Amino acid sequence: MPTGLYLIGSRAAEGGVVTRNLMTANLVVQVATDPKLVAVAIDVTAVTHRLVVSGGCFSVSLLARADRSVVRRFVKPVAPEAVVTDGSGRAASMAGEAVFEAATGAPLLSAAVGWLDCEVRHRLDFASHGLFVGEVVAVGGPETVPAEVLRMEDTAMHYGG
Repeated sequence: MPTGLYLIGSRAAEGGVVTRNLMTANLVVQVATDPKLVAVAIDVTAVTHRLVVSGGCFSVSLLARADRSVVRRFVKPVAPEAVVTDGSGRAASMAGEAVFEAATGAPLLSAAVGWLDCEVRHRLDFASHGLFVGEVVAVGGPETVPAEVLRMEDTAMHYGG
């Protein structure tokens, strides 16, 4: 079954410190159109899970097939020192990749061929994963989106949970 590869952004202020992360994920699905709702599944042990629970938001960056090497930068949590902010405290780069923040503040890859910014509306907890349903509060991307977005089979990666 063809599965896309995405970057899920997360952000939360914990103990007065803003923490951000981008995580490679392969389960993102539209679940409703009115309101526009998107669901993401995230391993309960992942930093991103903690940040989405705490921050109440997530973002989704869609990647072009040509950007397949980018997902490898985000298979492990982004080290705090690998997050560069601009003068206003907004994320400017993570793990050497340019990022930006939209409505929720969750990071988005600047090179994304499309993106969604979501506020969490529902959460289901399972043994290994949390399913977060977010309402899309902002979207963007270039005028023309490539027909070929990055999929799991475009890489040597395998589903790891």
